[in-house]
Amino acid sequence: MLSTKPIAKDERVNRRRPSGETRRLARGFRDSEPESLPLYEAIYRILRQHIAAGALPLGLVIGEAAVARAFQSGRIPAGAALRRLKQEGLLRDYGGRGLMIAGDGAKPLRLDLVEAGLTLPESVALNAKARNRRIKIYPEVEHTVAYHLSYGRFLLNESLLAEHYGVSRTVAHEIVAQLDRVGLVAQDRNRRWYVGPLTANLMREHFELRWLLEPVALDQAFPHLERADLQEKEARVRNLQKGQRTPAKLERLERDLHIDTVLRCTNSRLSEAIRRSQLPLLATHDIFQRHHDAAEVETMLAEHLAVFRHLVAGAPEKARAALHRHLKRSVEPNVRRLGGLGPLPESRRVPYLVAAD
Repeated sequence: MLSTKPIAKDERVNRRRPSGETRRLARGFRDSEPESLPLYEAIYRILRQHIAAGALPLGLVIGEAAVARAFQSGRIPAGAALRRLKQEGLLRDYGGRGLMIAGDGAKPLRLDLVEAGLTLPESVALNAKARNRRIKIYPEVEHTVAYHLSYGRFLLNESLLAEHYGVSRTVAHEIVAQLDRVGLVAQDRNRRWYVGPLTANLMREHFELRWLLEPVALDQAFPHLERADLQEKEARVRNLQKGQRTPAKLERLERDLHIDTVLRCTNSRLSEAIRRSQLPLLATHDIFQRHHDAAEVETMLAEHLAVFRHLVAGAPEKARAALHRHLKRSVEPNVRRLGGLGPLPESRRVPYLVAAD
């Protein structure tokens, strides 16, 4: 069983002594103004410095969640930094449950990174609050932008976005840059940011990518899925078939299947490609529910239930086929409803998205 007790000073016998090269790297990092570096690079350099200097014990188990928590970052930059450290041989796999600091004879040790000896440079610590604010705001902005795609073309105003959420222009710019990375906004030749429109042809293309790629991802994800969790997701579908169907509950079911299950696949590039095609479409169930499309919702629930029933039964091939049928059948109903939405509801307007002619 892994130890969870703090390490006493006299027990830290397997830490390495700082070398002249390590001290030079530490000075070099301090001189490189980490606040100006991409976040994944700053995390990588700080962890590398600590490992090389022996400031973290050999055998320490490190995962994405722990790194993200320590640096108040998302899991994507944390994972990028850890993969680079693994490639350099400073970390190695630990039983499929994370990575651990490499060392001959080192025993696995689980500790909070700060408790284990991690110290953040002042410049990184000062920026953590701003990063944390961006992380909390981004999902709401992403959902709002995705919802607007179906209603035409909109100008995204960074200044109004910053004012709306009470954040700096820097934080607003980072949010827009992340939206750009996932394909929800595009910049014109005058360097203005635009959202949409989601056309019928674009919707068909997104769905085609999804029915080709999501079943492959589900195959990869299956060995990493827990039966109890799948049963819980299956139960949510059954409960919604009998209960009240709100937009929030429908989107929860979409996340259950297409994100929390399908995107458990091991290929990060595959996940990224799928996510880029999911984002413009996942908000459509909110739209359809508001337009009282009960028949489509009923069909969608039955198809989700079929996928989870096969997964719970340990039949990934049948689940894969059911997912493929669900996505392929969904195309034309979605396209038809896209053409009949009408104007954007007043209740969903936000000041930082302005309708563009």
